[in-house]
Amino acid sequence: MAGHSKWANIKHRKAKSDAVKGRIFTKIAREILVAARTGGADPNGNFRLKIAIENAKAANMPNDNINRAIQKGVGDGEGTNYEELRYEGYGPGGVAIMAQVLTDNRNRTAGEMRHLFSKNGGNLGESGCVSWMFAEKGQITVSKEETKNNEDDLLLLALEAGAEDVEIQEESYEIFTLSSNMEDVRQALLDSDISIQEATINLIPINKTEISDIDQARKVIKLIDLMEEHDDVQKVYTNFDLSDSLMDEDL
Repeated sequence: MAGHSKWANIKHRKAKSDAVKGRIFTKIAREILVAARTGGADPNGNFRLKIAIENAKAANMPNDNINRAIQKGVGDGEGTNYEELRYEGYGPGGVAIMAQVLTDNRNRTAGEMRHLFSKNGGNLGESGCVSWMFAEKGQITVSKEETKNNEDDLLLLALEAGAEDVEIQEESYEIFTLSSNMEDVRQALLDSDISIQEATINLIPINKTEISDIDQARKVIKLIDLMEEHDDVQKVYTNFDLSDSLMDEDL
């Protein structure tokens, strides 16, 4: 069972303010649209769409928004066609950074990603330059505040259902599975009346790069924030983590 990830704790706190800005609805709607377009409008036969809808509901996205995104996705080719791409590179301190994007203009997005990297102490690399540092995993987030189970019961349930690891954060439990097992673990939690904040397939760093210099840490966080604010970016993956010496610093 993994311990605390300092950067993960900061990300969870920052996510609350991100949600207020409304960007999360735009990104979820785009994911629903693409999931419906590629796999059909029936969530029972389209796992990607099913997860996207459930994440939308967990974020309190109105049903009308969800339904509009689905209809746009299956609208016989009408509307915007999004291309799924990944941009990979290195940030300050040599941390690996990978952005998953949905874009309607590959050339525009490539230029903007290159600019973000170079302007903020990093460099955009070739495809595959850092992806080998990550493994595809299912990741299920359970709020400590909302779960009725005590910690031991929750961990045992998750592991018995097929989870590989559980990481304990300040406000949540992060449950990691093989991507092929995520639905089994997710359903086992739901069957036990455990509320799930988010369930998704993510790229998890195999090894983390710890930063102990406060200026470098701030630069890395700034670059990640700017990438996450970009309209085309759905997710940002990094192997960045903070050293214990920076935990009490204002980042």
